[in-house]
Amino acid sequence: MSATAVSPASATAPGATEQEPGLLVLKIGGSLLSDKRHSGETDHAAIDAYARLVAELVAARPGRVVLVTGGGALCHPVGLRIKAAKDDPYAAVALTEPAFRMRWAWTTALRAHGVRAVPLQTTSMLNELPDGTTVTETGVVSRLLAEGALPVLSSDCVVTAAGTLRILSSDDVPGVVLDAAVAAGPVRVVALTDVAGIHLARDPDSPVLPYLDPDDLTAARRLFWDDAWDATGAMEGKVEALAAHARRGAECVITRGDRGPGGLRHLFAPLGAWPGDVPRTLIRRRTPAPAARPTDRAADRPTEPSQEDPT
Repeated sequence: MSATAVSPASATAPGATEQEPGLLVLKIGGSLLSDKRHSGETDHAAIDAYARLVAELVAARPGRVVLVTGGGALCHPVGLRIKAAKDDPYAAVALTEPAFRMRWAWTTALRAHGVRAVPLQTTSMLNELPDGTTVTETGVVSRLLAEGALPVLSSDCVVTAAGTLRILSSDDVPGVVLDAAVAAGPVRVVALTDVAGIHLARDPDSPVLPYLDPDDLTAARRLFWDDAWDATGAMEGKVEALAAHARRGAECVITRGDRGPGGLRHLFAPLGAWPGDVPRTLIRRRTPAPAARPTDRAADRPTEPSQEDPT
């Protein structure tokens, strides 16, 4: 990629909205919550620190936040075992237990900070029909938001059109929320991770790609780092999922997680008003398209049941 093709990450990229989102779907990645490569331990202090910041967001804008947690060290090894169990069409059910443990860790931390958090299982919300259409049941999400509560979602297993189970990655879960149709304004999906966005070089201190058109991922594919160890698909899997959400009308942002004081306060601000020292990659259509109907979701689904990693 030539230097002339990259603008500063702080600039307002094509497709950016200069209005506050009606709904924020906040995905906090497992890399910020645990060490799945080495110790395999979940960092409950990190969950508590982020829970305090999420509580501030919910208090300021009740009914306008949905939390999606990455699975981290709890779900990663289970995901690897599921992928290896190719002869068991229901192997993905094993994800239910560690995914709930992560949601419950968040729920207890959030309730300690005064949030009416409710963990929900995505399995009961998503149904891929034999004719290829997808039906979502998000009435509970809408009702909780109407009451000012916080739905807490995570990776899960879903029933495929073939009647088997597959893993639904936490990066894919915001797509289910899009079907709730509860926002009185644009939906923003923010993916917090341990990098600042799609880096332009294999260096965590390098600049990031400020804007990516979800209809053309060519500019990003050459920037993905190969990581054979990471079964999540690393940044490539995340970008594929977020691009699918963006094609359905969401404004998607990848940025580094910050659990310091005030670390999340800007997430509801128009992108042009974000702090200049917060790099990010925006994924959104240049001309935003209306959100798709629930039955349109089949176009964004893999043609074959996938066994994606849940983190």
